[in-house]
Amino acid sequence: MDKTLIDDVVDRLRFDDRGLIPAIAQQHDSGEILMVAWMNAEAVRETLSTGQVCYFSRSRKSLWRKGETSGQVQRLVEFRFDCDEDTVLTLVDQTGVACHTGRHNCFFHAVRDGEIQVIAEVETDPEALYGGKS
Repeated sequence: MDKTLIDDVVDRLRFDDRGLIPAIAQQHDSGEILMVAWMNAEAVRETLSTGQVCYFSRSRKSLWRKGETSGQVQRLVEFRFDCDEDTVLTLVDQTGVACHTGRHNCFFHAVRDGEIQVIAEVETDPEALYGGKS
């Protein structure tokens, strides 16, 4: 993607006082919401320039290249932002599971029948993905 266009996108986005913006990852063909994370300007730039989704890890205080250690990458299909320009939506092609728990998406808790239920099983052992570093 053209550097000028990337600069224009970053300039339009409204990052919070920590320099972050929420980023929703959605599977491009099914519409399934996979996860929510954070991006800073550098993560946005890398995502748009490489086509591989990159986030900012608040706990590690560094870039988090989705799939870098697990192989469960997100290829960017389309980059969107909302009307207030303060939230990002990445339409992605997810390889494998999106959640560090080994589930397909991070939204596996549901309030049903008066209780909290787990509605998705682990598909991939997190130990195999991260070697105990999830």
